[in-house]
Amino acid sequence: MLTHIILTVGNVEHSLAFYQAALKPLNIRFFLPYKGKGDHPDLWGFGDGTRAFFWLRQGKPDPDSIHWGFLAESNDKVDEFYKAALSAGASDNISPRFRTEYTPDYYAADVLDPDGYSFEVTHRNPQ
Repeated sequence: MLTHIILTVGNVEHSLAFYQAALKPLNIRFFLPYKGKGDHPDLWGFGDGTRAFFWLRQGKPDPDSIHWGFLAESNDKVDEFYKAALSAGASDNISPRFRTEYTPDYYAADVLDPDGYSFEVTHRNPQ
C-alpha cells in the first residue's frame, strides 16, 4: 500500500495554487507545511486534513520519471477534477471517458500539471 509520494516541482508557489484548485473536487487539500531540518528539504503536504500523503518539494522536475493517480468517488468527480485542473492551468492529456482498454468500468481523466507531470483521476464502479 502506498502511504505517500513526494513530487519535485520547479515553482512551489505556482504548484501549490495549481494543486489546491485541481484537487479540491477530490477533497484533497493543502494543510501541512513542513520546515526541513538538516539535509531534509522543506515539504508542502496535501491530504484529508489529518494525514498528508501527497507532498511537494522545490527542485528540478522530472516529468518522465513518474505517473500517479487519485481515486474519485464518482464519474462526476472525475469530470469536476478535470475542469478544475484545466482552469488552474493544466493541459489536457486524456479527456474524461471510459478507458475500456483497462476494464469496462474504468472512467478516468489525465492532465499534465505545470511542470509537465502526467496524473490521472479514476473512478471504477465494478458490476
